[in-house]
Amino acid sequence: MVLKTEQKIYTGIGLDFETGGLDCRECACTQISLQAVRFDTWQVMERYEAYVAPYYRQEAGLPKRKVLRTRHEQAREESVPMKYEQTALDYSGITMDVLRSQGADIRKIAAEVIAFAGRNTLSKGNRCKPVLIGQNTAFDIGFLQQMMNYAGLLSEFEKTFAGTKDYYGNFQPHYIDTLHLGRLAFAADTEITSYKLELIAPRLGVELDDAHDAAADVTATLDILGVYTSRLRNSGGGASAMIQKKEKTRKYFKI
Repeated sequence: MVLKTEQKIYTGIGLDFETGGLDCRECACTQISLQAVRFDTWQVMERYEAYVAPYYRQEAGLPKRKVLRTRHEQAREESVPMKYEQTALDYSGITMDVLRSQGADIRKIAAEVIAFAGRNTLSKGNRCKPVLIGQNTAFDIGFLQQMMNYAGLLSEFEKTFAGTKDYYGNFQPHYIDTLHLGRLAFAADTEITSYKLELIAPRLGVELDDAHDAAADVTATLDILGVYTSRLRNSGGGASAMIQKKEKTRKYFKI
């Protein structure tokens, strides 16, 4: 009797943050957008986006120096707001008023991110946990780690997303970065001098309605990856995507 192997369904989660600056240890998350996609059909199954209400700095997960402080000094340090650099806010078009009026608590959002990933895991097993998808993904992962750290959900984060522990024992989520794929696809194209999302998207016929809005960036990123995926699957039935083997010769051997 031959047992039929269950077909695994792999999924990815497109991720993009807008932030209050470039340093994930100092600067705040201001907006997050997620889209869950099936790798077999490239169907977007669910979307999520939220503004993040202003919040204070924490020392969670960061190395601490032993310094004697009074209670007053400790209270003052615990009330230090995250950085919201005006240049970064102007870049994304997000204002502090929007964050105060429409933003949700970072701990609530972190829990919703975990639940979102859990709902969009369609097969059992570590290999089927969702991988992250983004443009310059390492930047977004830094802020995602900050969010999970601040919410006290690192353990749940590790259980829900695909990833591995690094040499230092820190969890590093697995991801696909369209920035690297763009470099692979267009490295020989002399007209391409930058691989930014807003430049690569029109090159591939992908619409980017509102660059630097998290939701628009995720949509464009998944569309770009969809183009690359389609080309891999469909070029000559996959044969032309494979490196042609060179004919073996005995040029360097005496017979």
